[in-house]
Amino acid sequence: MSVAQRFELRVPDGFDVTRPNVARICDYLLCGKDNFAADRAVAEELHAAGLEPRPLAFANQAFLRRAVRTAAAAGVRQFLDLGCGFPAWPSVDEIAREVISGASVCYVDHDPVVVAHSDALLGTGDGVRAIRADLCDPESVVEAVTLTGCVDFSRPVAVLLTAVLHFISDDENPEAIIARLRRRLSPGSYLVLAACTSDGADPDLIAAAESAYKATLTPFTARTRQQITRFFDGFEMLDPGVVCPTDWRPSACTDRTPLKTPYLCGMGQLRK
Repeated sequence: MSVAQRFELRVPDGFDVTRPNVARICDYLLCGKDNFAADRAVAEELHAAGLEPRPLAFANQAFLRRAVRTAAAAGVRQFLDLGCGFPAWPSVDEIAREVISGASVCYVDHDPVVVAHSDALLGTGDGVRAIRADLCDPESVVEAVTLTGCVDFSRPVAVLLTAVLHFISDDENPEAIIARLRRRLSPGSYLVLAACTSDGADPDLIAAAESAYKATLTPFTARTRQQITRFFDGFEMLDPGVVCPTDWRPSACTDRTPLKTPYLCGMGQLRK
């Protein structure tokens, strides 16, 4: 069965291309093909407001690649990509397996269409799975991921939360969500996190982002550096701490062009 046929079998009823979608907007910014006019319109609105979302999307992906390689080089063989979005290349499993053969990855998203794509393109059955689960219910996420056999929470796992938390509102209490996830992790596990920050941001730009994303019915919430740093409570921060993605362990080929949208990232290890 072809990838296209596998996807068609999984697409849910009621799929609406006229409603912009956060995952598809990101896909467009990363020059993907899984997006529609409504998604592109929001991305262009962000660009017109001066946010320059495409450089930010690529900087986030570059940080993710470096963080995954860092965890794999430390011996972590399991990766949990929460709020994974549409597949981007190289994928997390490809990056990890460049460093450590046999690494396993579970991709998790609440969007059924994202999961359909990810399962069709990445779900090889060889230690790589894509499942539907809601990050706001971390216990159910852990249970669903465990059932895949890709991740054993009694051993270290790298939890990836990049470009996700600014789409979780304060009412949903992302700090508590991460704390509940942390309690299920074993020592040696890593938290990889990246999110938009309000610190140093032009209030008009933040307001523009909030306005643009209203069309997706997904709230956009930029947080202070202090709030983002608190997400790492219980983890030992890796150098250089909580910084701009272009400043996190840059390589010789890292694009160091300053980002117009304030953004912070970091990586911490759980020690007990």
